[in-house]
Amino acid sequence: MLNFALNHMTVPSLTMKQACDLARDLGMTGLELRNDLDAPLFDGKAPRVDMIDLPVVALAEVKAFNAFDDAVLQSAILLMDLAVGCGARAISLIPKVGSDAVAPDGLRRAMIALAPELEQRGLTGLIEPIGFAHSSLRHKSQVVDLIDTLDLGAQFGLIHDTFHHHLSGESALYPAHTKLVHISGVTDRDVPEADIRDHHRVLVDGADRLGNVAQITELLRGGYTGPLSFEAFSPDVHADIDPKASLSRSIHFIENEIMALAA
Repeated sequence: MLNFALNHMTVPSLTMKQACDLARDLGMTGLELRNDLDAPLFDGKAPRVDMIDLPVVALAEVKAFNAFDDAVLQSAILLMDLAVGCGARAISLIPKVGSDAVAPDGLRRAMIALAPELEQRGLTGLIEPIGFAHSSLRHKSQVVDLIDTLDLGAQFGLIHDTFHHHLSGESALYPAHTKLVHISGVTDRDVPEADIRDHHRVLVDGADRLGNVAQITELLRGGYTGPLSFEAFSPDVHADIDPKASLSRSIHFIENEIMALAA
């Protein structure tokens, strides 16, 4: 059996408690919580380690963390403290996306400054390269090089996002550095590759254009054992009146395809 988790973005209309119940009913092993949804974080309550019945695999997110300055540091520390409060294992760190330039040493400076704060709290900083052409950090290789050069493997890891990996054009996968995998599919055959955006991200099925099954299979063969977390942004997914059935179908599709490849 594969290890699945649920990112709250997939079911943003549900409360944290409802999302947790859904994930548990589907046999998932964890929940990703977010600070960028319309609903208040933690359903508007003070964070507690026992507030839900599943582990919080990550708390998202610090935006534009590689445009590093004092404000970014304070935002990261705030998220770290919230993560400790709810018992999360990690926080998500997202690079700047847009036309504004980022200092060439911004990623390095951010990692050096955040490492002792993460270590002090027993957290991992999960860096997610964003594959869009206008992202300031598209490739996982840049992160891996710094993790290894700075000897920060205990403090940082990668989020391998199947959507962003596909868009980045990067071929290499880094299962040994990967701590979390985000999965979503794109099934719209009419949208040109260069125009694919978050709102095209649906649950993974047989019409997927992104090669989710191949990516997951390669990561597993490389030794990855962590969660495969559903992160769908499509309004159609968000409006689904039976997300349990839809997620169950996607889980079974992925499991069956991977078992077939392994046979």
